[in-house]
Amino acid sequence: MVRGTANRRGGAAVEYALILPALVMFVLGLMDCGRLLWTYTTLAHSVESASRCAVVNTSTCGSTTAIQTYAVGQAWGLGLGSSAFTVTAATCGTEVLGAMTFTFVIPWLYGTAPFGSSNAMALSAMACYPS
Repeated sequence: MVRGTANRRGGAAVEYALILPALVMFVLGLMDCGRLLWTYTTLAHSVESASRCAVVNTSTCGSTTAIQTYAVGQAWGLGLGSSAFTVTAATCGTEVLGAMTFTFVIPWLYGTAPFGSSNAMALSAMACYPS
């Protein structure tokens, strides 16, 4: 009886060694996807707020530069400059477009499709508030 259990001692360690890399990749991938969604949501919020400010609060957002600066202030934690935002007067009202490049930090995705060797993805958000 003792002899039969001695052969199974390393089985759990082998299973753990086989499953752990896949589990770690899954958890880190979920975290990176969450960071992607947070980044896109923040970019969309900043564009919507800047577009609304351009129409509703003309004392704060009276010029293109002021609207871009306001959008940068609304993009919490993204580290964007005012050049990431474009302001135009469209038929729908004041249109603000924000664009940035999101870089994944998962190291094992480098060089794989669909991101290529840069492991980056272009994000853009557009909002138009009627005047």
